[in-house]
Amino acid sequence: MTTSAFNHKKYRAFQPVQLNDRQWPSQVLTEAPQWCSVDLRDGNQALIDPMTVEQKKQMWALLVRMGFKEIEVGFPSASQPDYDFVRWLIEANQIPADVTIQVLVQARDELIERTYQALEGVRRAVVHVYNSTSPVQRNRVFNLDKDGIVAIARHGATKVMVESQKYPQTEWVFQYSPESFSSTEVEFATEVCNAVIDVWQPTPENKAIINLPATVESAMPNVFADQVEWFCRHVSHRDSITVSIHTHNDRGCAIAAAEMALLAGADRIEGTLLGNGERTGNMDIVTMAMNLYSQGIDPELDVSIADDIIATVEACTNIKTHPRHPWMGELVYTAFSGSHQDAIRKCLAVQDDDEPWDVAYLPIDPRDIGRTYQSVIRVNSQSGKGGASYIVEQALGITLPRWVQIELAQKVQAATEAEGGELSGVQILDIFRESFSPREGQFELASYQTEHKDGSHSIHAALHDGSQLLTLHGRGQGSISAFTDALHKAIGLDIQVVQFDEMALSEGSDAMAMAFVQVSIRGQRFTATAKDTDTLSASFGAIVHALNIAVMGGAR
Repeated sequence: MTTSAFNHKKYRAFQPVQLNDRQWPSQVLTEAPQWCSVDLRDGNQALIDPMTVEQKKQMWALLVRMGFKEIEVGFPSASQPDYDFVRWLIEANQIPADVTIQVLVQARDELIERTYQALEGVRRAVVHVYNSTSPVQRNRVFNLDKDGIVAIARHGATKVMVESQKYPQTEWVFQYSPESFSSTEVEFATEVCNAVIDVWQPTPENKAIINLPATVESAMPNVFADQVEWFCRHVSHRDSITVSIHTHNDRGCAIAAAEMALLAGADRIEGTLLGNGERTGNMDIVTMAMNLYSQGIDPELDVSIADDIIATVEACTNIKTHPRHPWMGELVYTAFSGSHQDAIRKCLAVQDDDEPWDVAYLPIDPRDIGRTYQSVIRVNSQSGKGGASYIVEQALGITLPRWVQIELAQKVQAATEAEGGELSGVQILDIFRESFSPREGQFELASYQTEHKDGSHSIHAALHDGSQLLTLHGRGQGSISAFTDALHKAIGLDIQVVQFDEMALSEGSDAMAMAFVQVSIRGQRFTATAKDTDTLSASFGAIVHALNIAVMGGAR
C-alpha cells in the first residue's frame, strides 16, 4: 500500500485573534487609501530577470503618470543597480515636487549608512527599516528570543534616526515593518512596534509609518482584518502613526485582506501594478483601485489608461497579463454566451449617459478604461443571436428585426462550428451580407413605376432573369403586394411577404434606407435585405434578393 505525499495532517490551522467585539465588518469604505507602489523594489526582486535601468525608468514614468505620491524605488544598500537608480532620480531631478520616494533597508548599521548615502540630496524620502518577528523566524532562522528581536528593532530604529541627522536638508519619514506580521503573535508584533515608536517619538504633525505585512498570507482575510483592528486598538501613539498594509497573495486573498484591513483602521496600502511579486505576487493596486472606482469612489490614481499600464508592466517584467485578469484582462468585458450577449445588448440600448451605470454583466463601462463595445461581444459556438446581431448593428448603425436576428444567429452558429473557433466582426458582416443580400443571382430589377388609384396600387416593372428582360405588371393593396403579384404572374412563383421592416441608415436628402423582408415561397421562408436611397427601391430590392436566395436553394 502506498502513501500519498498529499497529506493535510502535516499542517496546523491558523489560530484566530480573540476579538469578539470587532468593529470592522460594520465599516464602509468611502475614500481611497494612501497608495505606495513597490513595483521597483518588491516587484523587481521577484523577477527572473530584474529590470534594467531603462525598464526602471519606464516603470517610474508610468507610476508618476498614474498619480502615485509614494513610490518605493529600491533597496540601494543591497543592490548597486538600485543604488545607481536612486542616484539618477535625485541627480537628474526626476522626482516631482509632490512625489516621495521610499527605500528599504534591513536593521543593520552598515546598510542603513549606505542607504542614506544613496539618498543624499533628496528633498523628501521614506526610510523603511524592517526585521523579522514571527516565531519561525525567531526560533529557526535567527535563534533569538523575543527580547532579542525587540533589541534588533529598537537598534535599527535608533540608527535610522541618528543617521538622518547627518542630512538635515532632507525631510525624512521613518517607516518600520515587523516582517511576517501576519504570522506573528499580534501581542508581540504590537510590542515590537511600540518599541520602535518609543524611539522615534512621532507626532500628529510628523507621523511615522508602521507597515504591517502579510509577508506570507497565512489565514483568511477576515483573520488578517482582526489582527489589524487589534493592532490599531493597542499600538501606542495611534494618532501619530500611519498604519500601512502590505499583503501577499499566497491564498489568493491579498486584495480582500487589504480592503478588510482598511475597514479595520489602516490608512495606507502598498502593492504593485497587476500584482507582480514574490511567489503568487503582491497585492494588485490596479485591481483594488478599480474595485473602489466601481463603487463610485475616486481611486485617486489614473487607472483609465489600461492598455498603457498593461503594455508597460509587460515590457518591464516580461510577464504576460492573463486575459482573465480582473478589470484589465483582454477578455474580462467579453461575452461569448448568447444569453449574456442578448442582455448586454438590450441594456446598452436603454442606458443613458446621464444615469447611473446599470448594464447586465458589465460592472463598469468598458469605455472608462479605453475599451470599446466591439470588444465586449465576441462570437463563437457558444453565442446566441445577441452577439452577432450586436456586431452587425454597430457596424451598420441599425437595429435588426428579431426574426433577422434569429436567422443570422443560426448561420453564424453553423459557421463557428465549422471554423471551430471565434469569428471576427468582419467575418460576421460577410456572413450577414452573403446570406441576406447576395451579390449574384438570377434576377435583377431594372426599373419600375408605381401608381396609386382608387384605393389600389399597380406596378409596371422590368426584370432581368439572366437571359432576357421580363415585363412585369401587378396590382395589390399596397406597392409591395402589387410587386409580388407582378412577380407571380411573370415567373409563376407564389411569393408571400411574411415579415417586413425598414429603417433609415442616415439623414438628409441623400439618406440611405435598409429594408428587410421574409418571404414564403412554396412553404419555405427566405430572409433578405437591401439598401437604397429610396425606401421603396430598397423594399423591392430585398424581395428580389429573397427570390434569388430561394432559387439558389432550389425553390423554383
